[in-house]
Amino acid sequence: MSHLSVRGLTTGYDKVNVLHDVSIDVAPGKITCILGANGAGKSTLIRAILGLTPPRKGEVLWDGRNLAGQKTHAIIAGGISCIPEGRKVFPRMSVAENLALGAYLETDSARVRSRLARVYEIFPRLKERAAQLAGTMSGGEQAMVSIGRGLMAEPRLLVIDEPSLGLSPLFVKENFNVIRQINALGITVLLVEQNARQTLAISHYGYVLSQGRVVTEGTAEALAGNDAVRSAYFT
Repeated sequence: MSHLSVRGLTTGYDKVNVLHDVSIDVAPGKITCILGANGAGKSTLIRAILGLTPPRKGEVLWDGRNLAGQKTHAIIAGGISCIPEGRKVFPRMSVAENLALGAYLETDSARVRSRLARVYEIFPRLKERAAQLAGTMSGGEQAMVSIGRGLMAEPRLLVIDEPSLGLSPLFVKENFNVIRQINALGITVLLVEQNARQTLAISHYGYVLSQGRVVTEGTAEALAGNDAVRSAYFT
């Protein structure tokens, strides 16, 4: 199992720093969450992990190796996959075609078929609708396509950005159940969210990000019982 460690990370855009001395550890085999409101710096942290926003200070370590200077495709090939916010699917492509794109780095067709079979096992509805255009599916179904596409890279770490965004309460619950199921398969998860209640219910450990700084951290149980966290994020 693999370990992601962010150490003293400061980064941003142009002359403005968005993250200030951020340190987090994503324990192997666990679900670690980053909670924070809009503008807290959550997306910038994801971009830094993926090599899209280089560190100005500090480092991002994956299995003890510094990711600084690595291209995003190399980071993905190294076992980190990201599911972006907003369920970004290719609307004019079928479900099966969308999923296949997640395995674009894999040249062995037998392995691609094996991964696809596993995704269909997790999401039977996607198998039923393999030929359907992704753009004609409901928001919840598009979320399944997006998660399934991330799994097609066979990641050791899955970074999931705002999985509850724009979904009905029913699909939010379903989505979080799927994330727990994925983690049970042995995949480490970094879950970046605003929805504290649902997130802490499935996470093992968490960090709260505010104005680009980690303001508190602890086990999911401790954060759920923290009065400041409850007043800020439980509505």
